Amino acid sequence: MVSNDSLIRRIQARDWDSIVEMEFSAYAELGLSEGREMLRSRAQLSPETCFVLEADGRAAGYLLAFPYPPDRYPDLRREAAAAFPSRNLHLHDLVVAAPLRRRGMARRLLGHAVRTAKYLGYEQLSLVAVGGSEKFWMSRGLTPRLGAVTTGGYDSHAVYMSAPLPIHVPSPPLQQHESR
Repeated sequence: MVSNDSLIRRIQARDWDSIVEMEFSAYAELGLSEGREMLRSRAQLSPETCFVLEADGRAAGYLLAFPYPPDRYPDLRREAAAAFPSRNLHLHDLVVAAPLRRRGMARRLLGHAVRTAKYLGYEQLSLVAVGGSEKFWMSRGLTPRLGAVTTGGYDSHAVYMSAPLPIHVPSPPLQQHESR
C-alpha cells in the first residue's frame, strides 16, 4: 500500500531504475518505450523542469519536460543532443506508477511543472498525446493539432497538442503536500 505522503523534487541518480521501469510499463505496449539513455539525454536538457514524485521514499512518478520549438517534437529514436532556446516547454513524459493512479498524482506533477514553467518564463506548453490521452490533455486546456505528428517514432494515432501558459490544472486532493 502506498501512502498519500509524497513530494515532488528534481530527478536524482538513484531514481533512474524506477523511471525506466515506469516508462517501460507505460509505453512498451504502444511501441514507444525509449530506454534509459534516451530518457536521461532528455532530462539532461533541462534538469530544472524534470521531476520525480516520491512516495514512501521511492520514485512513484516522473515528468520530463524541456525547451523545444513550438510545433515540433523530439524524435523518439534519437538521443537529445542539445537544448533549444525556446519559450515553449515540451512535456515529453508524465507517468505515475500504477498503484498511485487515479489519486491526483498526475495533476500534482503537471501543476508543479506549470508553476515552474511560469516562474522560468516559459510562455507555452506542448506535448505529443499517445495512447488515447488527448481527452485528459484537452480537459487541461491543450488544443490538438491534428495531422501534426507524422514522424519521430510515434504511431499514427499520436496527436501534437499545445496551449499558452497558464493551463488549467485542477487542484489535487487536500491531504497531499508538495515540496520544491
